[in-house]
Amino acid sequence: MYTILVILLVLLLIGALPAWPYSRGWGYYPSGGLGLVLVILLVLVLAGRV
Repeated sequence: MYTILVILLVLLLIGALPAWPYSRGWGYYPSGGLGLVLVILLVLVLAGRV
């Protein structure tokens, strides 16, 4: 379970970087989505669900 979460977080981090020309206009949406996923995971870990 932890391996899948780590792989998912790494893929989200790579996707949140505005490294490609077409992604420069996205603004804060990718990193905001990544932050939301991290907050949800943090709450689940603290609640003992993961």
